[in-house]
Amino acid sequence: MLKPIAVGAGLLVCAAAAEARPVSYEGGWTVMAETDRASTSLLVHYTPHYEWSVGARTEWMRDADLLFIGAQATHLVHRRFRPDSQGNLYGYAGAGIAEGIDGNPQDAEAAGFLGVMADWETRRWFVSWEARVADFGQGADAMQAARIGVAPYLGDFGDLHTWFMLEVDQRPERDEPVTVTPLVRFFKGSALFEIGYTPADDEPFASFIYRF
Repeated sequence: MLKPIAVGAGLLVCAAAAEARPVSYEGGWTVMAETDRASTSLLVHYTPHYEWSVGARTEWMRDADLLFIGAQATHLVHRRFRPDSQGNLYGYAGAGIAEGIDGNPQDAEAAGFLGVMADWETRRWFVSWEARVADFGQGADAMQAARIGVAPYLGDFGDLHTWFMLEVDQRPERDEPVTVTPLVRFFKGSALFEIGYTPADDEPFASFIYRF
């Protein structure tokens, strides 16, 4: 009986983990929208192979009134399965143009970014880290963010799953270089929604992911 139990636990972990990943199942499409203390973004990507996704990205840097439009590719560098946990390492890159909007007079310029993401989770615990360096036409900009989360209950496959999370975000160029954002994650089936608040910047946080 031990082997079926271990396999079942692993499948539940994988089902839970898949919802927030930047690479979907082969042949799948994903819509990912997010607004945080610095920007609002939308990524629509397709997964031609379980190790890759490619898609179109737009991101509005609100303080600078900059709009990026371009393409993003993400690669699953490594995945580690255990009977009751899963870990992932991703690299991603994007290229396109960025131009000023509203009060920003910047003309369209070449722009791009490079990033790395890592996560590990069980059915109860979650930790992640992300770092990105970008140039949207006004010099290099860097950020990194780490999360820790806990599930208050363990749901079965198909149930509504809930996570309480805390994110620490570092952006050296901002007036508040380091902030803490408490948030709640909900997901069920192919949809995931997160909502939170960053007190230091008085900014809401929200993200939405849907796979089809």
